[in-house]
Amino acid sequence: MKHGKHYVDSVKLLDPQKAYDPEEACDLVVQTAKAKFDETIELSCRLNVDPRHADQQVRGAIVLPHGTGKTVRVVVITKGDKAKEAQEAGADFIGAEELVQKIQTENWFDFDVIVATPDMMGVIGRIGRILGPKGLMPNPKSGTVTMDIAKAVSDIKAGKVEYRVDKTAIIHCPIGKASFGKEKLGENLQVLMEAIVKARPSAAKGTYLRSLYLSSTMGPAVKVNTLKF
Repeated sequence: MKHGKHYVDSVKLLDPQKAYDPEEACDLVVQTAKAKFDETIELSCRLNVDPRHADQQVRGAIVLPHGTGKTVRVVVITKGDKAKEAQEAGADFIGAEELVQKIQTENWFDFDVIVATPDMMGVIGRIGRILGPKGLMPNPKSGTVTMDIAKAVSDIKAGKVEYRVDKTAIIHCPIGKASFGKEKLGENLQVLMEAIVKARPSAAKGTYLRSLYLSSTMGPAVKVNTLKF
């Protein structure tokens, strides 16, 4: 693969044999984000778990102290008083069966997250096959199926991120933008890693954190010392 000039210059800043301390890694990932747009900084963490087993799943959600730098569009599927609560909390789209129908018939996906009250999950279940592969299905574990609609919407707007181990035992999750600088990225990284470590399944044996990298949208990956977490 042939890389561009900016990428090649960025690679020269890194020692491929070194696992950097978190603070230095955050500094380097900002330095290597040389695109003309504000690049997203993403964490990739390989865990020593087997995702094929239900007792080794790692999943949860956390509000990052400095958010993600992204404007998140929230859909709330609910009825009655909860619809008003969602509106006051700043939800972008609010409805019930009609929104589910719109997603199903119009292939409408102008949103990032769906929040729902438990009584609406039967209706949403009709489009589970559509939402599931896109990672949009509401789930109690991620706080997107709840009666506390106001808190759910507020948390998401404030920078709540969901982390989930994929079939290759890796968690991919944004921790902010390059413009945040190393301090804010470092604080977001610390909070997210504390949550991932706390979510360690009891069935996981041996070294839990196998490897950890930070990377910008267009830049190279920076290896982070997992022992610091």
